[in-house]
Amino acid sequence: FQQFSDTGSRKEHVKITSEPKPGFLERLSETSGGMLLGLVTFLLAFYLLFTNEGRALRTARSLNEGLSLVVPLDSIHSISQQNEGRLVHLAGALSTSKPLFDPSYGLSIQAVKLKRNVEMYQWVEYEDSKEYEENGEIKKETKYSYNTEWKSEVVNSRNFDREIGHKNPSAMAVESFTAVSPNVQVGSFVLSKGLVDKIDDFKQLSLSHLEDPHADVTRGGDYFYHSDNPRRPEVGDLRVSFFYAGLSGDDPHLGTADKVTVIARQRGDQLLPYHTKSGDVLEILYPGDLSVEEVFQKEHESNTMKTWALRAAGWLSMFVGISLMTRIFYTLVDWFPVVRDLVNVGLKAFALCMASSLSLLTISVGWLFYRPLWALLLALLSVVPIVVARSRVLPKKQQ
Repeated sequence: FQQFSDTGSRKEHVKITSEPKPGFLERLSETSGGMLLGLVTFLLAFYLLFTNEGRALRTARSLNEGLSLVVPLDSIHSISQQNEGRLVHLAGALSTSKPLFDPSYGLSIQAVKLKRNVEMYQWVEYEDSKEYEENGEIKKETKYSYNTEWKSEVVNSRNFDREIGHKNPSAMAVESFTAVSPNVQVGSFVLSKGLVDKIDDFKQLSLSHLEDPHADVTRGGDYFYHSDNPRRPEVGDLRVSFFYAGLSGDDPHLGTADKVTVIARQRGDQLLPYHTKSGDVLEILYPGDLSVEEVFQKEHESNTMKTWALRAAGWLSMFVGISLMTRIFYTLVDWFPVVRDLVNVGLKAFALCMASSLSLLTISVGWLFYRPLWALLLALLSVVPIVVARSRVLPKKQQ
């Protein structure tokens, strides 16, 4: 069953499908598949939590090692042979040998990177579904709505529920690209590819001082439009914008060259990755003029944030895995509403306690070879969720 309506530029229709309510064996089969997925997720959580602790401690040791060995350079314009192979710290303005060009639009800029971003005006499908039970059947009501928007990627209209009236072109006539300067320096030192990759703070380039490059291209604000009427675009029209990162020369419209702080290994006039004894690589770049202490403090903060993010991901993975593996108990009693709800709450509490305890225990094992005392304390802490859950169960049994 379908209903169609047109609300201005946004079109929508509703489709209703129905299927018989799944039987007990069918639901049991689906639950078994979920148990297998839960087992994989559960085991993945152990691997993620354990390796994350080793990575975090290894990174912290490498940063401490780097801080004890780094040599601040007196000048970025002279190369000292005494620092050959050593970890060095320097700060200065970026410079490149020649500007980056986009001849199609008559644009050039002295920068490390120049990005052309092309968007096409296209139909976009949105889907909103809800399920309900009626006359012993599971019915699914899906509302499809269509709107025209600027998109950087081609939206494949063949996957739409209703392509008629919402057809998009299969490709863009103009492509996006990013140009990177082949030679980037700070003073007399040439940055490695890894350091150049870290220059990614893109800013949109103002086009106000440029003219229309072609008769069929119109400038509007900070965009070049391939459109007969940019104010009323049609499906298939294009708009092009530009972004730059790492200004490497003085520009009358953009200002002075960007300054960066680098910590890397010196080899001649090259700045390359430094391999620490702990097994990590130090190749650091930050915008601005920072001291050695400020750089390593930022790196420690970044390591801490990454560690906690992966811990949270590991715990969530373990919780989801346990929930999927114990879902079969819910399926066995889902014919009885009251019992089903009680079992569901109990399973969630069980998954929460087990995920917390096992996560703490896994983290403690990861610390065993690095910080034995902390590992022991965490192992003892991992028992707390189970003890709390058990202490709440005993009074209920006595009642």
